[in-house]
Amino acid sequence: MECRQCASPLDRPGDYCLVCRTANADTVVLELGRERATVTTIEGETVHGRRVVTTTPEPDGSERTIAELRNFASLVADEVRRKRPEEVYATGDRDVLRAVRAQLRYEFYRVEADDPVEYVLNRKGETALEVVEASVAEKLGGSHSTLIGNRAGRRALEVVAEHPHVKKIIPGPIDAGGSGSRTGVRAKATRADDNGNVRLLIRDGSSVQENRVVTTAGDRELGEHVRADLNDALSETALQD
Repeated sequence: MECRQCASPLDRPGDYCLVCRTANADTVVLELGRERATVTTIEGETVHGRRVVTTTPEPDGSERTIAELRNFASLVADEVRRKRPEEVYATGDRDVLRAVRAQLRYEFYRVEADDPVEYVLNRKGETALEVVEASVAEKLGGSHSTLIGNRAGRRALEVVAEHPHVKKIIPGPIDAGGSGSRTGVRAKATRADDNGNVRLLIRDGSSVQENRVVTTAGDRELGEHVRADLNDALSETALQD
């Protein structure tokens, strides 16, 4: 494949051209298995190529497992960086997805579809979700409200507020009449409503606080993608319910 701008040959389809500094792909779709990952490169409505990255997992629990997963994720991330896309869509093994995401700094979305590439192509041309540039403090509406869980509860709200498609979090009332027996603070974003907003439930023992999370998603489907991202982020910080 040649660069669409200067016609210089590219090592791989969709690579960023280092000669004229032109991007030849706007989207990358990742299908991530524990042993095999497929990286699909898209420009506009055209699939330019697919590349497969494989690994041989080490036995669970061994020190080599962590290194092997990190190296596998690094190879996948390198394929994405070669393209310098505007956005990345990913589906598949949760551990691999987290490891890859940790190494990338692009707009990153989870996809839950039988054919993620077809799903992404069908959504081409639709308005992208607005990115909110406000600080975490600005997003935490009603900051003087009572929060459960002390520092851990506050951290859960901060993790959610850090998401680029979250506009505001409105802390709700605390229900102390539950019968939960778990210790420690746990948090979970629940199913999106018709406007794409979600609820964040924070549990601390038998107490539960329901917080309203206002997002830039305009419908339930896009809100579900934001919800999945939020739960991933909470899981990474050991706060997932």
